[in-house]
Amino acid sequence: MAENEIGTIILQVAIDIHRKLGPGLLELVYEVVLAHKLKERWLNAVQQVKVPIDFDGIQFDEGFRANLIGEGKVIAELTPKQEISFSDRKQSQARLILTGLKLGYLLNFGVGLL
Repeated sequence: MAENEIGTIILQVAIDIHRKLGPGLLELVYEVVLAHKLKERWLNAVQQVKVPIDFDGIQFDEGFRANLIGEGKVIAELTPKQEISFSDRKQSQARLILTGLKLGYLLNFGVGLL
């Protein structure tokens, strides 16, 4: 399955979850439900993926943890904030670079519309 197909499924499921649960819950709640619903659609969704970083040829295991990676191809970072900042966007871009993935989403569950 191509990245765009996986991304479409992730977005559809995330929107459905947001409509049913609404904003304001903990990030972990949305993450667990999203992973579960994606697996129901036969999509391999792995939570809290440990992503190491390489700096000057040295690998550090303490890079970051991706909230969810679908099919090993699409990263989904979840947040329950009132507003996404410039810093949040830059962090998402950095995570794409560090993972080597081509497609990623920053899903904000803290607002009225996802």
